[in-house]
Amino acid sequence: MILAGDIGGTNARLALFRPGSRVPIRVETFPTTSAAALEELVRRFANGGGREIGAACFGVAGTVVNGAVNGVNLPWRVDADLLEESLDIPVRVVNDLHANARGIEALDDTDFVLLNQGAVDMDGNRAVVSAGTGLGEAGLYWDGERHHAIATEGGHADFAPRTSLEVDLYHFLAAEYGHVSYERICSGIGLVYIYRFLTGAEKAPTAAAISAEALVNTRSVSSRALDLFVSIYGARAGNVALGFMATGGVYLGGGIPPKILTRLQRGAFMQAFADKGRFSTLLAQTPVRVILNDKAALLGAARIATERLLAPVPTS
Repeated sequence: MILAGDIGGTNARLALFRPGSRVPIRVETFPTTSAAALEELVRRFANGGGREIGAACFGVAGTVVNGAVNGVNLPWRVDADLLEESLDIPVRVVNDLHANARGIEALDDTDFVLLNQGAVDMDGNRAVVSAGTGLGEAGLYWDGERHHAIATEGGHADFAPRTSLEVDLYHFLAAEYGHVSYERICSGIGLVYIYRFLTGAEKAPTAAAISAEALVNTRSVSSRALDLFVSIYGARAGNVALGFMATGGVYLGGGIPPKILTRLQRGAFMQAFADKGRFSTLLAQTPVRVILNDKAALLGAARIATERLLAPVPTS
């Protein structure tokens, strides 16, 4: 069996797959802070009915260097070598957006909603821009035969305001936090910051409450906040598309896009996405899809683990 993990600062999801299958045998979600280490969660999962595990891959919310990661929001370190030694199986640790990007190839048409038809380029590079607890970004480059995932930390790039209102938003956030990244805005907490900026209030409703009100009351401050969020998210996604020359498509992942789908479909997202001067025509021809399947990262991790399991054993 294959063990796949999608490890975030709030929750850790573990799933068991048969090699090559896109349907998990079992999936469990654990609060990340409920264990002292990832190994503890894996053992808890296996004791709940795990079968023999041949290999594992964990997509982790953090910067992976040499198979190890200290995530910004993780309570513990994740190290592939230590996991291999502890679990006695081949293990790979990758960035969660790397796993998410690899999961795209396991999805079918019903797992997406099309925002922009664009021009089909099956061999073109692709990009994933995921808004949720944070803002994750990854690329998929085409080598002539298949796509390969590239993890990035592009969500932490400097926010580049495009209008006087966005300049004011920048100053509002810079006064409080110093550095202003796109993640500071295009995330759940970012929507809360935008609401505070528009109202001048020190406190604001949760991102979920703001989104819910915005979708039913288009004249509310919540609706204005969501509109600004969507426009900045679209602009950033367009930047990422240019950075990867993603003529093969841009995919919007994370927990937020499916929840605000009707607002994304109204046009402001694609307008900001394609508003790139001389490259506007290119971006208008770029397919853009929202990922609906919340198991994309697990499916990607499962594919990576399967490759690890089937990789030839080096001979001396």
